[in-house]
Amino acid sequence: MRLDKYLKVSRLIKRRTVANDACDSERVSVNGRPVRASYPVKIGDVIEVRFGERTLKVEVVSIAETVRKEDAGAMYKEL
Repeated sequence: MRLDKYLKVSRLIKRRTVANDACDSERVSVNGRPVRASYPVKIGDVIEVRFGERTLKVEVVSIAETVRKEDAGAMYKEL
C-alpha cells in the first residue's frame, strides 16, 4: 500500500491530499529517511511524521485497504 493511502486509512493524517503534501515537503520519513508518497509501506516500517513542533513516531503493525474508525488505531503502534 502507498504511504499516503496508509496515513489516511490509519487516520494518522485526515486526508490523502494532505498526506501527499506532507510527503512532498519531507515532513514524513520511513526508517529514518524522507520518502515520497508512493513509497510501499511494509509491516515493521517505522514512520515518523512531523506536525510543526510535534513529532509522531509509529511502527506499522498491519495493513488493510479499509478500516473502521474504531479499528484504525490497531494498524500501528506508537513509539
